[in-house]
Amino acid sequence: MIINYNNKRFSPVENTENGETTAETIFIYKQKENILTSIYNGGQVLSGHLIGLVDENGNIEMRYHQVNKKGELMTGICHSKPELLPNGKIRLYEDWKWTSGDKSSGKSILEEI
Repeated sequence: MIINYNNKRFSPVENTENGETTAETIFIYKQKENILTSIYNGGQVLSGHLIGLVDENGNIEMRYHQVNKKGELMTGICHSKPELLPNGKIRLYEDWKWTSGDKSSGKSILEEI
């Protein structure tokens, strides 16, 4: 399955309690070759960026940083695994870990909007 994330928009539909993204957070993905970037904001996130690498199966290995409504700079790592839904949209299953703050980890699900 070859997936190109360029110009696709995603929003979380699930996240663990220690995460900062919510349904109000919108991610705008850009992809050039196997390099993925995104800007995102909404909900608890005032401004966020991510950069990642996409493998041949559409899996994404990424790093992110964001400023939350408390004025904190938060950083983390994330691995996303795609699922192609019957309607042609993409669902991403994510395992992530903060590299700042309490360094806890969590899971989230994003869906293409």
